[in-house]
Amino acid sequence: MKSLEIVGFKRANLGKKDAKALRLESYVPCVLYGGDEQVHFSAPAILFRELLYTPEVHIVDLNVEGTTYRAIVQDAQFHPVNEMLLHVDFLLLQDGKEVKMEVPVQYVGVSPGVLAGGKLVSKLRKLKVKALPENLPDSVKVDISDLGLGKSIKVSKVEPENYTILTNPLAPIATVAIPRALKGQMANEK
Repeated sequence: MKSLEIVGFKRANLGKKDAKALRLESYVPCVLYGGDEQVHFSAPAILFRELLYTPEVHIVDLNVEGTTYRAIVQDAQFHPVNEMLLHVDFLLLQDGKEVKMEVPVQYVGVSPGVLAGGKLVSKLRKLKVKALPENLPDSVKVDISDLGLGKSIKVSKVEPENYTILTNPLAPIATVAIPRALKGQMANEK
């Protein structure tokens, strides 16, 4: 799992007016939860590019005025119109304490259904997992080498290693859709 550093500055005032002023200066208001007390800080917006605009999961080394915390992003809020980053919530990582996080799905193998002309349709791009910080996977590997035409692979088929999957076991992760042209061909063969 990749690690990134974000340098932040404690916030003295926590009102809307101050948050707005911070954003105008290209800073993002942030909060760190999970410790003895919440830490309110702000960090330059440019530091979040590599963290939020990528499918990868990162552990973040937060440096707030000299104090370093290991954390993960719990939530990020964006402006509904201009997509500007408005606020980020971090969760403090503590040894021996499990955390919940959404992790991207990574397909492994080749689907016979796709080779036969079907189209792989991704239903879930991320799965919610629970693990100790050191066991958090970069991605959840999903083997599609048994996936035939018109078939789906469900969450229950994934075998987690050192983590628990919290997503509904009956939810489909991926399906091989049968294109219309192929459906007609299959009907004619019967």
